[in-house]
Amino acid sequence: MSTATTASVSTHILDTGVGRPAGDVAVSLAARSGSGAEWVALGGSRTDSDGRCKDLPELPAGTAQVRLGFGTEAYFVSRDQAEARQDDTPRARDSGVPFFPEVAITFAVTPGEHYHVPLLLSPFGYSVYRGS
Repeated sequence: MSTATTASVSTHILDTGVGRPAGDVAVSLAARSGSGAEWVALGGSRTDSDGRCKDLPELPAGTAQVRLGFGTEAYFVSRDQAEARQDDTPRARDSGVPFFPEVAITFAVTPGEHYHVPLLLSPFGYSVYRGS
């Protein structure tokens, strides 16, 4: 929960390639006090079966910029292996290494505001936006 001196962040991931939430994706959180400051790793979490990450660490007072990191490579490899076991098509068998092994999103924050930043993910593209 944010206070007057801090912002808060939440996220979720939707795998638009298969039309469902992306579960068990590693999410890291870092913060800094401005453009020239060093990034401070705050920790992370994993998405649940609904693609949501509900327990990200709190932001320290004075945070001006946030970076969310998404470990997409392990997710895609796991997803492709599961698909290959169910579907013996060349697409499923020959997926290989994901084009985006990780996604890092950096955004500015204002104290007292909540920032929900969803990631829409597919094997060859992604999109983010400020949600509610």
